Amino acid sequence: MREVNETAAAHAAQRATAEAIERGGTGLSVSELLAKVARATEDARAADSAGRDAGTESGPTGGPVTGVDTAPGIEPGVGVDAALGNSPAPGVERGGIASGLSVASGPGVAATPGVEAAPGNAPEPRVAPVPGVGPVPSTESVAGKVCAPGVERAPGVASGPGVAATPGVEAAPGNAPEPRVAPAPGVQAAPGNVPELSVAPAPGIGPVPGTEPAPGMEPAAPSTESVPGIVPAHGKVSAPGTASSPGKVPALGQVHAPGTDPAPRTEPAPRAEPAAEPPPAAASDSTPASGPLPDVDGLAALIAAAAGRHLPGGHLSADADFFDAGGSSVNAVELVAELEDRLGLEIDLDEVFADARPRSLAQRWLKAAPAAGLRMPTPATTHRTPTPALSTTLATPDPASPHTTARREDLDQILADLALVDRLPFTGSPEPLPPRRILLTGATGFLGSHMLLDLLRHSEAHVYCLVRAADEDAAVVRLGEALRSYRLPWSSEVRRRITVLPGDIRRPHLGLSDDLWGTLAQELDSVVGVAAAVDFLRGYQSLRQSNVLGTLTLAELAATGRPKPLHHISSIAVFNEVGITAMGEDDPLAHVDRLVAGYDQTKWASEVALRRARDHGLVVTALRPGGIGGHTKTGAYNPQDLSSGLFSAFARFRTVPAFRHLNAAPVDWVSRAAVAAVCEPDAWGYDYNLTGVPNTLDDVVRDMALGGMHVRVQDWEEWRTDTLARLQAAPVPELTFLTRVLQSPTALKLCEATLTGPAATMDRTAALVEALGLEPATRYDARAQLKTFERLAGDGLARLPHKDDQPYLWFKETAEGAVRPVGTSAPATPCSTELTLSIASMHQLVTERRVDVRGELHCTAVHPEPLLVERGDVWIRPEEGIPQQHGLRHQLLRYRLQLRDTDGGRWWLEGRKYARARRDVWRQTRALSVEIGREGESAHLAGEIVVPADSYVRDQIDGIKVDPRLTSQEKRAAKLTWLAWFGLEMGRGLLGPFARAAADLLDLRRTQTPTEHNR
Repeated sequence: MREVNETAAAHAAQRATAEAIERGGTGLSVSELLAKVARATEDARAADSAGRDAGTESGPTGGPVTGVDTAPGIEPGVGVDAALGNSPAPGVERGGIASGLSVASGPGVAATPGVEAAPGNAPEPRVAPVPGVGPVPSTESVAGKVCAPGVERAPGVASGPGVAATPGVEAAPGNAPEPRVAPAPGVQAAPGNVPELSVAPAPGIGPVPGTEPAPGMEPAAPSTESVPGIVPAHGKVSAPGTASSPGKVPALGQVHAPGTDPAPRTEPAPRAEPAAEPPPAAASDSTPASGPLPDVDGLAALIAAAAGRHLPGGHLSADADFFDAGGSSVNAVELVAELEDRLGLEIDLDEVFADARPRSLAQRWLKAAPAAGLRMPTPATTHRTPTPALSTTLATPDPASPHTTARREDLDQILADLALVDRLPFTGSPEPLPPRRILLTGATGFLGSHMLLDLLRHSEAHVYCLVRAADEDAAVVRLGEALRSYRLPWSSEVRRRITVLPGDIRRPHLGLSDDLWGTLAQELDSVVGVAAAVDFLRGYQSLRQSNVLGTLTLAELAATGRPKPLHHISSIAVFNEVGITAMGEDDPLAHVDRLVAGYDQTKWASEVALRRARDHGLVVTALRPGGIGGHTKTGAYNPQDLSSGLFSAFARFRTVPAFRHLNAAPVDWVSRAAVAAVCEPDAWGYDYNLTGVPNTLDDVVRDMALGGMHVRVQDWEEWRTDTLARLQAAPVPELTFLTRVLQSPTALKLCEATLTGPAATMDRTAALVEALGLEPATRYDARAQLKTFERLAGDGLARLPHKDDQPYLWFKETAEGAVRPVGTSAPATPCSTELTLSIASMHQLVTERRVDVRGELHCTAVHPEPLLVERGDVWIRPEEGIPQQHGLRHQLLRYRLQLRDTDGGRWWLEGRKYARARRDVWRQTRALSVEIGREGESAHLAGEIVVPADSYVRDQIDGIKVDPRLTSQEKRAAKLTWLAWFGLEMGRGLLGPFARAAADLLDLRRTQTPTEHNR
């Protein structure tokens, strides 16, 4: 074993010395120097052999090495064993700290004259210097380069292999020295530091005489821990937390800089006697079993196996993305919990969202584990005590240390992805004709499905839809289900004009065969890229395959074969930098290093890449939607869109955060404008903002108040905390993604940029819409959101106003009259009502034409005490005012009250106001025919009650009350809106019977119907 170590050390010394002298220059060529080193090595071996024959080997007897002089005052190494922990050689005192690398002095190693070992450090193995050859004086190697004499090394940079310390140059405090040549005479190691594995000069190479190092050169060396199964090469020390790939041996002379914080420089301390090492602590039941850190492949395999159990396919390779394989945010939470519970791995959930590849997670955990003092726990089913160093939960973001810049590795990857554009082929200009054959990606998405139908409606093109599926049948089924889910037609005519292609935008050539790829390249007229992974939690590394590389694949298709324009659906998120001042169609995009959300970064990278592609002749149209709201006619919405989530929270909790503008537009307008740009050749090659008319905070508050949803404005942080607490206290499955967004630091920066950004302008889009005669953009107000709010409420995402809420508007109504038993001529009994009619929102009127009723009924024929109205409704023009029993009485109002007397008895009251073709129109609007009966029984009282004329105007017009939380202007608007709507409905109800009577008078038919004859 000694011969093997000696030979390895000699080989390392030869290589290191040759590199150092080749850099510094010695007057000898590299080949001559290596020859001299080889001869010196042979001489050393011969001398060592002769010494063994003469009994002078440094073995148990401790005799000096033959032919090597020892330093004055220092005894030669006697009795030095090769294993750490044995007694030190006579004349060399060892402190209480053993060598971190467990290497003791080898045989035949003499101490350097004037060099004193640091207390507690074991001497490093080195080959005795050969006289006559030494390193270049006054030079220091920094990362393999020779520095000029007197230049101080920068902090954090250690000396390169095989280079002596520069006289007069002091190393930066706390930097760990890399493998090095033995120190020159007079250099003293820093006390208390563990020396690293050192490579001494080969025999025959010694220090330059007369050089004296500056005082204070004290290299500090952090301890390193080797990874099982991976043996570093001679002269190489792996950085803590970094594991080499299995089967790969690092090259000679390569050094990895330590990955931990450098140890501070220490002052020399007096020598101390060797201290006994403390005995190992006994294992405790509460301490989880732990083993050494595994290699990257082993840990990645464990993570991949755990992740596969949370995927539809049940399997995940080490280099595949968890989310691309079908995982969701809920699955990611479950994965993090399983890794902690079964493997003892504590991985932050944000780390999973940033890059969900098992190999990447393993590398990042291994890099952080040594710094946190962690070891790989042995998988077990017992409970594990969490380590506070790494958290598995999403903690509340710390405002004092916000995520304000992008990660360095993400920026490096973005630059590398942008360089891929240079591989695109050069192409010519496409023919300026409306497209006849279009490739559309993302047809199963919210915007893509609407664009598919608009392309079919407003062009004659045949559309090729790329759908991610195993085969064509599955792709067709998936597309049909997506269209129906958004309330879009899926008919035989739609099926006839499309061709469904099973593929995947994340794969090369879109997952298509080479023949099909070539056919499309020659036959297509246009490429429309809508497909994208929309997730505000995932990082750039996790989204780039779909959002960046997929876009570049579409650019390759557009530039291959027949020249074709590429229409790319980008996003207003390319401006999502906090503090940006303008978001116009030609304004500069955000600084990418200030985009922290992975979605924003991928949209920025894809658009910038396509800008570069224009230099290759590719015609690129960038279409940037903002928030995409629900359809104004069908109410279809995207549950994963941030705008939909925010509006759902607004309506559900009646609070809104203070914001400047919301750049959102309904999906039907966004789709129509985008398709217009695709089908109009004169519009190709420009950038368009499809953001509609922005909503201000006042607009949103006013619209919601008009709908009876009075909201309270809160500061952003207050709103986030309050909303998050409510969602956690009463979870809403459909709003789970919003809960994750409000917990993620990176997603919060996206929200902050969205809410504090300026209004987006779209001058070019407005000019295009006007030139083509399309409907101009309007504000996405309460009327446009009406159908969407209804669907949101139906799906449990929002809560519409209810009669139990604070009324939006109310007034009193009193009526007096009499009732008698049904079918008799008994004397009538006085009867009166004192009611309060109210509406919770204007939405209630528009959709149900219903008014809520509370109050009392006074009728001694029913009960001597007043009856309380438990629930009451009034419908305006029920059943569109159609007459009952083919008569001429058209329904104006219908009352339905549930009553309870003081004894607990329950009653009901049914009343109607009718319109007839008579002159007493005023009385018709005030007279109410009523029937009263016990619950579950037929009516036994009937009669008529009338609203007094003097109280009608006083109570129902002048006496209207409005929610006091509204402003005076909003109150006046609410009154006028109610009176206008109610007056219009009453007018339509009264007009019906008169129009019918006029038709009867003009009827010239000779034979009357039986009904007409009776009239």
